[in-house]
Amino acid sequence: MTRAKKNGANSARSNPSPEYDNRIRIPSNIATKPIVTESPTDSIHTASKKRKRTGNGPSLKVIPLGGLGEIGKNMTVFEYANDMIIIDCGVAFPEEDMPGIDAVIQDFSYVINNKHKLRGIFLTHGHEDHIGALPYLFHEIKCPVYGGRLTIELVRRKLAEKGGLKGIALHDCLAGDVIKLCSSFEIEFIRVNHSIADAFAIAVNTPLGSIIHTGDFKIDYTPINGEPIDLQRLADYGHRKVLLLLAESTNVEIPGVSPSEMQVGESFQRIFKNAPGRIIVATFSSHVHRMQQIFTAAELHRRKVALIGRSMLNVFSTANSLDYIKMQPETLIDISEIDKYQPNEVVILTTGSQAEPLSALSRMAFASHRIVEIHQGDTVILSAHPIPGNEKPIYRVINELFRRGAHVIYESLADVHVSGHAYRNELMLIHQLVKPKYFIPVHGEYRMMYRHAELAKTLGQPESDIFLLNNGDVLEIDRSHASVKGYVNAAPVLIDGSGVGDLDNRVLRDRKLLADDGVVSVAIVSSKSNGTLLSEPKIDSIGFLYESEANQVLDECQDKLVTFFEKCARQGRSLPTVVESGQLRDYLKSFFFDRTKRRPMIIISISSI
Repeated sequence: MTRAKKNGANSARSNPSPEYDNRIRIPSNIATKPIVTESPTDSIHTASKKRKRTGNGPSLKVIPLGGLGEIGKNMTVFEYANDMIIIDCGVAFPEEDMPGIDAVIQDFSYVINNKHKLRGIFLTHGHEDHIGALPYLFHEIKCPVYGGRLTIELVRRKLAEKGGLKGIALHDCLAGDVIKLCSSFEIEFIRVNHSIADAFAIAVNTPLGSIIHTGDFKIDYTPINGEPIDLQRLADYGHRKVLLLLAESTNVEIPGVSPSEMQVGESFQRIFKNAPGRIIVATFSSHVHRMQQIFTAAELHRRKVALIGRSMLNVFSTANSLDYIKMQPETLIDISEIDKYQPNEVVILTTGSQAEPLSALSRMAFASHRIVEIHQGDTVILSAHPIPGNEKPIYRVINELFRRGAHVIYESLADVHVSGHAYRNELMLIHQLVKPKYFIPVHGEYRMMYRHAELAKTLGQPESDIFLLNNGDVLEIDRSHASVKGYVNAAPVLIDGSGVGDLDNRVLRDRKLLADDGVVSVAIVSSKSNGTLLSEPKIDSIGFLYESEANQVLDECQDKLVTFFEKCARQGRSLPTVVESGQLRDYLKSFFFDRTKRRPMIIISISSI
């Protein structure tokens, strides 16, 4: 782990590099002088200044339990004296080397052991990597949850599905709402833009100063809902001095600024105008603003909209109940009604933008969907960016759609997707507005966090005040300095069906072995009296070799085993002894690798009669 050195560093903020200073400007509508406000946060700052200082007093602990060095399972604990709060509690999706795993969550041990301190959980927005682990946490503890209206409704439905709503107080919040739970923490929700409605940065005001957690964000001056990020409020905090900034790092490697979501709507208008037949749009089900633009374009070109996919229907129902989708009631039709209309009168909004095997779009592409069949002249729009590592299955689906006569439009061909995460220059602006004393890059793989730390240093942040942490590191901040002091367990916990954390590395290794090289089973019958072989070994395999070569290799193996057992008998070694000692397994491993260059899982059964 790379961490900034604490000794000998210049404690004053150095001048920003001219290379970056000339590339970004604070917008003219953002005040550059301190602003007098009557925000409740001022009372905390005033109180902290008046407090009699005897020594350093309690330290503020910042403990990331997930989201650092990875994409997903975002969760950070903030602790001061006898109070603790949490920001976000999300899941991660399994890696390729985790066969059979449904999801990955955090180790909640530290939170459970300190549950008497926990005052509440605050959610930046409603994506799964920020809310998905709540049902698992609430199996162990209960506490109030705060978030935007859409976020809380999504959480409510998620908990209801899992049977975990009892005893959980859910509070929906608006931009500017301030929650004072205890003497240690006062929280304010600050509006940001992201690829889901009701996304917030969270300001945590403590006796030692203010913390800004950006959540996932971008700077969009023309958002679909007409509510741009509240840069003014972030600047207000910057004028009063921010103790710590935690900012997402996802797109730090991309220069410039991210395009506005409005750009996607303009592309939809052009495509909808020219498409001769049905239009099928695949996007993330949680992208309410993208959903809105599809309805807007459909109504402009007199098309009906049908929804497919459980998650798409759930999010639409939730967003529509909050009046976040503006549309005429007659625009929405059931998927079973699409054949009542001409092809150029229909839009199908579906899940499957990442080519998930069981998603609606994948089923359409491979002709296994029970209702929708791809027709010649259909236009299919993939309005999403491939998740890294997922390109191959997506292109497989695209190829099948083309084979069936569809015209497929995806990101590299048209502006049908923009990122919901800030590019490099947007991150620079946040740093310039907030001007934190300390900085922690979060939400990203290690290289992203590293680049974000470099960016902060280039903008004038002293290296000694930048902390490149791992999950589980305990950063302690007092009135004079900050340093990493200790570590809590933050190993990933694997969800396998209904089992939580009951898998070890050996299970995953065995599953991967089965997936890669298959399995060979060997059944042996030996004499109970002298331990010799009574009949030829029976050898079977699954997923090991193609049928054309399997028979030859397995027959050869059988002959080799008979010779091996005869040798053991001459040496006075019984078959049970050879099996129990591992000699037979080693012999088979060596044979199969020499013969096929593969390492199948080997299962040996022995019966004595």
